[in-house]
Amino acid sequence: MTCLHCGEKTAPGQDFCCPGCEAAHAAAASVTKGSGFSRLANEMDEGGFNLTLGVEGIHCAACIRLIENALGSEDGVTHARVNMSTNRVNMSWTGAREYGDHLATVVSNLGYRLHPLDKAADAVDEETRSLLRAIAVAGFAAGNMMLISVGLWSTDSETMGMATRDLFHWLSALIALPTVLYAGQPFFRSAIAVLRQGHTNMDVPISIAVTLACAMSLFEAFRHGEHVYFDSAVMLLFFLLIGRYLDARAKGKARETATDLLSRLSGMATVFEDGQAQQVPIKELKAGMLVLVAAGENIPADGTVEKGRSEVDRSLITGETLPEKLEAGQEVFAGTLNLSAPIQVRVSKATEKSLLSEIVRLMEVSEQANARYVRLADKAASLYTPVVHAMGALTFIGWWLFMQAPCRCRSCTL
Repeated sequence: MTCLHCGEKTAPGQDFCCPGCEAAHAAAASVTKGSGFSRLANEMDEGGFNLTLGVEGIHCAACIRLIENALGSEDGVTHARVNMSTNRVNMSWTGAREYGDHLATVVSNLGYRLHPLDKAADAVDEETRSLLRAIAVAGFAAGNMMLISVGLWSTDSETMGMATRDLFHWLSALIALPTVLYAGQPFFRSAIAVLRQGHTNMDVPISIAVTLACAMSLFEAFRHGEHVYFDSAVMLLFFLLIGRYLDARAKGKARETATDLLSRLSGMATVFEDGQAQQVPIKELKAGMLVLVAAGENIPADGTVEKGRSEVDRSLITGETLPEKLEAGQEVFAGTLNLSAPIQVRVSKATEKSLLSEIVRLMEVSEQANARYVRLADKAASLYTPVVHAMGALTFIGWWLFMQAPCRCRSCTL
């Protein structure tokens, strides 16, 4: 017998070598997928907590609806929103801070991986690189298989000979099957994750189509059949992966834009308090604070110039690249750039209520707002997989049993 925790030898009938290993194993087993995320939650002014996390594995509107419905059905949840462009999930709840761990576990159990925001970008970049590798593999395999398919589809078995045709079929299988197993992973993982939860998405029919095409082609190769479709399965994966990669790049650009805007609200600001200057995190700035903004620094919060003259670059807000003069009494906005001289700004709004924060929120709302035809498409997508495959199965049964279609098996005479 060996210890279940450290692998050392144990006494007969014992699962652990010592009480320390037993306690450590019990502690590790008690850790849930969402543990620790609640410490990142922010307490809201009206009570309750808010938590924003990066989420990996979102591919379509069905994924968004699945996560939001799962979170919305939990007790105490007041808000649940998934942003597909920035790969973020935002949730608010009432009650204890630790309840956020439970909500994170709900999302993880659906098959999606969660990350703190500082790790979310790395996860998205790794997903993009893996898609690019899958495209390279599928494209290389498809190009080589097309060379074989030209010979198969440009002549018949009598001219080519059955032995040569079978050789080409098995060469195609040798290239296609490892390619499908590797390049199809993004679709297979997504399909398995949602099927485990009793749902479907567009990756389910893709996975079924590719798998059945390879299975039928392998069956035809074994029975010396005339037609195989290994090349079609690999080419389908190649084009679908290109679409998935372009979608990931587009989302990455949107995420980078939002991240660049939010980065202007991070860092430290110099605040005058009781005649002393001290460094305060920008996110903790409140209305009424007096902030010193040096030349070349971004203004950290919305407010009014109390002292000093300078020039400001407001291109982030207005799009105008020419500097504008600043004097005492003029209004300034978070994220704009102080150009020429130090100024003192009296904060009028907390950082999370600034104009820049509102712009970021409006960007997210505009990305999530679905037009009427998009909502109809989402509703149709939820029915597509079960309806289409049920109709296909009924068509096959009717064609085979009731229409007395001939069987192509050589072992029977139907």
